[in-house]
Amino acid sequence: MPSAVARRREGYAHDVEVREHRFRVDEPEARGGTDTGPTPTELLAGALAGCTAITIEMYADRKEWELGQVEVSVDYGEPSSAGSPSFQVKIATPADLTDEQRERILVIAGKCPVHKVLAAQDVEILDSLETIEA
Repeated sequence: MPSAVARRREGYAHDVEVREHRFRVDEPEARGGTDTGPTPTELLAGALAGCTAITIEMYADRKEWELGQVEVSVDYGEPSSAGSPSFQVKIATPADLTDEQRERILVIAGKCPVHKVLAAQDVEILDSLETIEA
């Protein structure tokens, strides 16, 4: 099973390890952090943007479409009065795609694994607590 590990470095700053990759997450200074990395929520929005772009590009490759430049931006909205957060995904593609290709890209964008996890109603998160040995 893929895993990620976060280790506290200073204040709210944590170094995260995923396979051989390392990056830092933190909070902005206004929220008590040192702003040495994106917030976890920003990483989540980035994961959705990256996954959406890759999913679209893989689909276009399979269809042998000359897709060219793709840009996906994701804005994160705080939870609404109903308690649900929102993500606004904006996909920019070259102008020379057909309307049919554009419609298909929009459908395929919703099939990226991160989108599916965020949209799922039955995601299970199991928390546990352990002791760190000195």
